[in-house]
Amino acid sequence: MDIKGKAYKFGSDIDTDLIIPARYLNTTEPEELAKYCMQDIDETFTEKINQGDIIVAGKNFGCGSSREHAPIAIKAAGISCVIAKSYARIFYRNSFNIGLPILESKEASDNIEEGDHIAVDFSKGIIRNITKNEEYKADKFPDFIQNIIKYDGLVGYVKNKLNQGAKNDI
Repeated sequence: MDIKGKAYKFGSDIDTDLIIPARYLNTTEPEELAKYCMQDIDETFTEKINQGDIIVAGKNFGCGSSREHAPIAIKAAGISCVIAKSYARIFYRNSFNIGLPILESKEASDNIEEGDHIAVDFSKGIIRNITKNEEYKADKFPDFIQNIIKYDGLVGYVKNKLNQGAKNDI
């Protein structure tokens, strides 16, 4: 499994203003944004989570604005992955651009509960609920997406390719 963490559960239609309230958007520093991640839903969220924990949500996660602050705040807070029924398309794209793995799985979203311990294998598209001894399917990540995540986002991926002299592979 690629990651393991404790699940923190949220509902549907969690917009970017709930992920990172607009009053904190006067910075683009990841560490500063992380302090306020999910604050308007759960004031103690960043105090409770540990590095590697996982957000599980309903449908349309990340709706609202197109700013990258929301996935940056989630990643910088220490969340290793987001699992949801569906995502707003711009949030989906922004997440991969900054190297935050996100998975779509209705089954996982419906069955994972707050506090469950979860393991995820991105290459196989398997989400394992260790607490309940259950497995759920998601689409596996293609190799290039796994590499984007490995190199901490699209910029890191492209830099790595350029450093390798593989300009034609980008």
